Amino acid sequence: MQKCGCAREAVERYGDMLYRICLLSLRNTADAEDAVQETFIKYVQKSPDFSDGEHEKAWLITVATNKCRDMLRYRTRHKTESEELLNGYAIEKEESGILDALMELPEKYKTPLMLFYIDQYKLDEISDIMGISLSAAKMRLSRGRKLLKEKYRKEYM
Repeated sequence: MQKCGCAREAVERYGDMLYRICLLSLRNTADAEDAVQETFIKYVQKSPDFSDGEHEKAWLITVATNKCRDMLRYRTRHKTESEELLNGYAIEKEESGILDALMELPEKYKTPLMLFYIDQYKLDEISDIMGISLSAAKMRLSRGRKLLKEKYRKEYM
């Protein structure tokens, strides 16, 4: 019974953040909801022990991003109908352009940018979450910024 209470607390605490991450990655509300749901199902099934809240949060983000990656891989192998766009997600037109440019980046650059700027993780935490070295995390963040800048300028300038 205790685990059920912890799962409810985790959903309340991290559900919105995981949904945003999944939505940015998958660009489809139904798929994002499925990915978050699958993440919490795994949370309940595995019943992991965490040293603190940050460890729990990192574990959930890792599981959610892996689930999104699996879903994207499935999509490329099994073509489906057109995806939903994120209309209305950004409030201002300028933000919408940046979001559109972010959506077009490869996953390996999009994820560190989201973790750094949206969820405000530090570089060492990003490297742990993604399972890469600190220098690789720095490089992906740097290259991601550069790619984002190029894409945004091409499309909106």
